[in-house]
Amino acid sequence: MKKSKISFKFLFEIFMIFFKISPITFGGGFAMIPIMEEDIVHKKKWMAKENLIDIFAVSQSLPGAIAVNSATFVGYQIGGVPGALAALFGIIIPTFVIIVILGALLGSFQHNIHVQAALEGIRPIVVALIASAAFKMGRVSLVDKICVAICSICILSLLVFKNLNLILVIFLGAFIGIVIMKVKGLQDKHLDQKKASGETL
Repeated sequence: MKKSKISFKFLFEIFMIFFKISPITFGGGFAMIPIMEEDIVHKKKWMAKENLIDIFAVSQSLPGAIAVNSATFVGYQIGGVPGALAALFGIIIPTFVIIVILGALLGSFQHNIHVQAALEGIRPIVVALIASAAFKMGRVSLVDKICVAICSICILSLLVFKNLNLILVIFLGAFIGIVIMKVKGLQDKHLDQKKASGETL
């Protein structure tokens, strides 16, 4: 929901939300989905859950990191260009600082047994976060049998064909969605014409 007049306080609020989200998104952008949903949809009520799911879908289909793309899209939706910039800087700055520090120290602790143990514990948590996000997205996105069928076919295709291009799958899904909408539109139009002809008779 874009505001006609964007205050500095509102932009700072956007910045701080993504500044807080950025350091805890282990495993990439997918891990940030449940956290962003909690803050943006439930706490702040800046946008509907369905809109956030659409943003993640578009962000995944574009070049670049999904975390950066999603943050920029969300920021733009709720605060226009200033909101997009606030969200972008919020999501980038902590990660940039952490990566620079870790890069400088990597040589001294990469083989440390405690660090390795910590990473072993973090990995399954990342899987759980991604699974949670997938479940929540599925509840909103899989609205009928056709959507479930498309999702199932795509999952099987990605599992069977290891080298399948993800962009091709995304565009194929978009194409199927357009075709389905066209077919439904023609069916509705046909039904309306039948009703109109019946009323005329």
